[in-house]
Amino acid sequence: MMKKYISYTVTLLLILVQVTGCAQNARKQETLPKPPHGYPNETLLKAAYALGLLKLIDANPEVPKNLAVYKDIVYKTVDTLSLGLDLYEKKGLSKAVPALIFIHGGGWSKGKRSDYLPYLIDYAEKGYVTVTVSYRLSRVAHFPAAVEDVKCAVRWVRAHAARYHIDPDRLAVIGGSAGGHLALMAGYTNDDQFTGNCPDTVSARVQAVVDFYGPVDLTTEYARNRHETLGFLGETWQEDPGLFKAVSPRFYISPDDPPTLIFQGTIDNLVPVRQSDSLDIWLDRAGVPHEYHRLKGWPHTMDVAKKVNEYCQYYMDIFLGKYLEPVK
Repeated sequence: MMKKYISYTVTLLLILVQVTGCAQNARKQETLPKPPHGYPNETLLKAAYALGLLKLIDANPEVPKNLAVYKDIVYKTVDTLSLGLDLYEKKGLSKAVPALIFIHGGGWSKGKRSDYLPYLIDYAEKGYVTVTVSYRLSRVAHFPAAVEDVKCAVRWVRAHAARYHIDPDRLAVIGGSAGGHLALMAGYTNDDQFTGNCPDTVSARVQAVVDFYGPVDLTTEYARNRHETLGFLGETWQEDPGLFKAVSPRFYISPDDPPTLIFQGTIDNLVPVRQSDSLDIWLDRAGVPHEYHRLKGWPHTMDVAKKVNEYCQYYMDIFLGKYLEPVK
């Protein structure tokens, strides 16, 4: 009788532990932020902004005094063109920390490296070294110039890591739109591809990629007829279909690619959501660790909205902490 009582008691305790654990896990899941509510279309989104119902981030924040800033560092010279980068880090860093390399968008034809200033400041204050790079725009040089430049910038960061308190084995590339495309190309191509006569000969491999609504497959009928694509490549599909494959990150995906974090809005009228939907599938098939945040009712450049930016940074913090190790 006593044995049965003990057995019954132990069983109850085990059930209690399991139930308690499930409840704790449920509470943890409940605390994770959910995607902010979006809009049926861009017209209503613009109306919400006009009425003051949609807050945007400060696109040009003041740089805090606790950050050291190194601007206009030349990482590569092509003919007479000097390509520069800016670097931000906390003053007084005494140990090597991960570096985040930001790549601006603009349809490969415009944009500037200071476009990512809000992220550069936020993540430098979180303890990372942040870097933003310029590259040859399509009006200066066609593909593969921009890809070569970004990979040279990664090599420069690794080669000069010690000087700027950077751990050369913990680098991530982050970009939006055309910058997302370039980040994926830098992350998925091998060291012997798109070398671009870089002055630094160290590896261009990175340990993580963050892609904000970047195009992944430029062989689709929609992508190959966009004026941005044609300007970037300098050739039409009829003239050189192989070029459209060569510029598409999807064709470089392999199991050893770095972990990838993807953000995409469902009402993006520039880069269709199916591009990121497909990337999610291709990475899953290849066994590449990745996370996909598909935000319903948000457009291109959605992270300029304050609540979307906060959501994205929350999950970026987790992702970067997991794959680059947390900053302490």
